[in-house]
Amino acid sequence: MSFLLYLTKKGFFHEEDVPQLTLQAEKALGGIDEILSKGGMSSEQILKLKGEYYGMEARSLAGHKITPDVLRYVPEESVRHYQIAPLGVVDQVLEVGIVDPDDIAARDAVQFIASKLGMPFKFLLITRPDFNDVIRQYQNLSGEVTKALTELTTDEEKGIEVLPGQEEGVTQVGAGSDEHVTEKGGKTQIVEEAPVTKIVAVILKHAVEGGASDVHIEPLGDKVRVRFRVDGVMYTSLILPANIHNAIIARIKILASLKLDEKRKPQDGRFSARMDGKKVDFRVSTFPAYYGEKVVLRILDSSRGMKTLDMMGFSPEDLKAVREGLNTPYGLILITGPTGSGKSTTLYAMLNELDREKRNVISLEDPVEYNIAGVSQSQVRPEIGYTFANGLRSILRQDPDIIMVGEIRDKETAQLAVQAALTGHLVFSTLHTNTAAGVIPRLIDMEVDPYLIAPTLILAVGQRLLRTICDDSKKEVPLTESQKMMVEKQFADLPADVRAKLKTSDHAYEAVASPTCPSGTKGRSAVFEILKMDRDLEHVILTNPVEQAVSEAARAKGMLTMKDDALLKAFAGVIPFEEVNNIV
Repeated sequence: MSFLLYLTKKGFFHEEDVPQLTLQAEKALGGIDEILSKGGMSSEQILKLKGEYYGMEARSLAGHKITPDVLRYVPEESVRHYQIAPLGVVDQVLEVGIVDPDDIAARDAVQFIASKLGMPFKFLLITRPDFNDVIRQYQNLSGEVTKALTELTTDEEKGIEVLPGQEEGVTQVGAGSDEHVTEKGGKTQIVEEAPVTKIVAVILKHAVEGGASDVHIEPLGDKVRVRFRVDGVMYTSLILPANIHNAIIARIKILASLKLDEKRKPQDGRFSARMDGKKVDFRVSTFPAYYGEKVVLRILDSSRGMKTLDMMGFSPEDLKAVREGLNTPYGLILITGPTGSGKSTTLYAMLNELDREKRNVISLEDPVEYNIAGVSQSQVRPEIGYTFANGLRSILRQDPDIIMVGEIRDKETAQLAVQAALTGHLVFSTLHTNTAAGVIPRLIDMEVDPYLIAPTLILAVGQRLLRTICDDSKKEVPLTESQKMMVEKQFADLPADVRAKLKTSDHAYEAVASPTCPSGTKGRSAVFEILKMDRDLEHVILTNPVEQAVSEAARAKGMLTMKDDALLKAFAGVIPFEEVNNIV
């Protein structure tokens, strides 16, 4: 018997009204509760009747604030997706509010979450308005910022602890600011008094805790939008009033030691902070836009740890090629891909694999993202003339065996890197090209002679990052006929012996919502292509060094492209099949 039929037996409706009411409830955003409310029934009445019908304890949350510790038991994504809400823990039993007890998926989700927590649970019936109040309690980012906007001072507030070496310019506080700087234990402490100071601290805290790689603060005329990039996708996290834009920019500039009065041209800076006991680095870039300066902060969280080559996601064949390249006494290894494709992570994984005890390893970086024991790491500073090119000249006087150059940005750096590789050094660097084969014409564009590329270049590694499917969110799906044709065409130009070894399938996986992973994906995995130098490729470089010719020569030797690697990872259930199209 449905709830509506139960209400007819209670005398609230006539039985002939049920079909029409059911239709209305399906169209209403709030379901049957909305229809009953419009009919004059109070939330308390609805809750009581539903409790009687389902034989469940009903609870009103009016005026009830759920503590942050309880909210942490169930992720916000799961709460929104399944319409469930953690309410409290009584006698070691997790009380969970549910809006629709008929929702089997919601019940299964709670069962799964409780088993992971190792706690028994109890369902309580709650109203939709109360559920919406719980959602608002989850939105602590907006809540904390709203509170900061209305506060003038606070008795006690944790500051962003600026680490040694980052203090320059912190005292450049403009007139009228209610910030001040104190010395505490030999470290500069920025005291959090101004509401804007607290807003910036809250934004950075939530960005780090949410696993964001970048924070975008952009003026839109009538408002300021704050977006986080998580797993490569931008999400709007906060909307702020336009009148605090200048104060927020000034606060970030103070932290990053940038000029407060320079708003006409871009500036770059950096600062480090200690959050919850861990060191986090921020790279800051300002950009003059139509409505004012836009700021982007790149988050470099060293506590996430440095990956090893085995953790990077290389296929066994590619991993073997990389390790062979690392054991070469001299030459050039280049990692290529767009911004945010994980090139630095791959470089660090390679450096971490080297024998740093018997070989002198020196790096030039912008910035130094991770500290590697046994490597002399140097931060370039273009503003004082210490560039990659100038630094590379100095490194060669430091008796290096292995050199890492963060990025080849100009022809001078490219030529110096090639010369270093020719004179007996193993050189690592990154380059912005779309493919591994594109490295050759790019170097030639930088006026590196083709006859020098062949004897120096060992490997060119192209890579991208694609969303990773959660372990409990995999749903096996058969490929359509068009997808099968696409796969067949993709591998058609590979040698027969290489095609025979590929682990393809008529099925792939798609991401579906699960109790612990409502979006179906979490984090990103790298896909690679590796261009290895050989005599055939050397001939192409000397005679016809265009990307297509280089690619065809490598393909004839069995090189797998990033799209090939993505397809194989899709068949293995590492990434959703739809992510393959994001390679193009």
